[in-house]
Amino acid sequence: MKNVVISISVAVFVIALVVAYLLFGSATAFKENKKYLFVYTGKADETSVMNFIEKNDLLKNPSIFKLLANKTHVWDKLKPGRFEIKKGENLISITRMLRNNRQSAVNLVINKLRTNEDVAGIIAKNFEADSAEVISYINSSDSLAKLDVDTNTLMTLIIPNTYTLYWNTPPDRIFKRLKSEKENFWEKKDRTTRAKNLGFTPTQIYTIASIVEEETNKDDEKGDVASVYINRYRAGMPLGADPTIKFALKDFGLKRIYRKYLDVQSPFNTYRNTGLPPGPICTPSAKTIDAVLSSPKTNYMYFVAKSDFSGYHTFSSNYNEHLKRAREYQKALDTLILRKQNAAKAAL
Repeated sequence: MKNVVISISVAVFVIALVVAYLLFGSATAFKENKKYLFVYTGKADETSVMNFIEKNDLLKNPSIFKLLANKTHVWDKLKPGRFEIKKGENLISITRMLRNNRQSAVNLVINKLRTNEDVAGIIAKNFEADSAEVISYINSSDSLAKLDVDTNTLMTLIIPNTYTLYWNTPPDRIFKRLKSEKENFWEKKDRTTRAKNLGFTPTQIYTIASIVEEETNKDDEKGDVASVYINRYRAGMPLGADPTIKFALKDFGLKRIYRKYLDVQSPFNTYRNTGLPPGPICTPSAKTIDAVLSSPKTNYMYFVAKSDFSGYHTFSSNYNEHLKRAREYQKALDTLILRKQNAAKAAL
């Protein structure tokens, strides 16, 4: 009898160890540091989640997880979202995370975007909504009216930054968040007042900044570049900004703007049209926006890249001086191209 008791005790102990191992030991089946379990809207149910777990090889013992989830009423409390499962995490921790809706937030990192399609793409890449859903939203005049923008000025809602939201946040709430952050941005540092003092609205300043952003990556000359466009605008001259031609053609890989491109029919063609384009051509950085707001008063009307290919520009107040600098740059560029061609031939 004593041996039977001992045998039963040992068996119970072994079973307890096995159960403890299954519940508290490493439950993950992947080699990466982490993977995500996505619970889709309308599919926060046992079948959909188990299919996702098995298809993506998240857990060693899906059946044990299913049993535990049933016992702890996970399916009754489960909500759509993105849930992070760390390598080596145990089943108890995973079921608690799902039952308590401890979602893993998304860090939406926005740098330079150029088109509304770019906006739709980055949102679809990071959130549950697909690009078609986002495009439908941003092409809806009713949706945009609630944001106080139109299809041309949509980009003004975006101040490049990192935004933390949940994966299942719908497009309307994403854009409302962007609008709120934009409003906070313009309230800080008296930006709205400074724009008004320059004779512009925040949208116009943003549009000028988008052109400056595409013209130079040298922070210390962005103010001077902005002053050229502000001076041209005030003089009633066409802005003559090459980046707007690239935008009008939707060809951002163009290295040089030839005369044939200047006839493109588009409200964004600042060689044919006076005034500012109807909206920005990219999302300028906060630093560039501030450079426009702080741009110095100059008499500059023209600028051209320096012939030393430093990335900086030479600024001029009259056209003859500008032509001289432009010829210097063109001569240096032709020489550089010829040198590269000769080097390529010599290498054959």
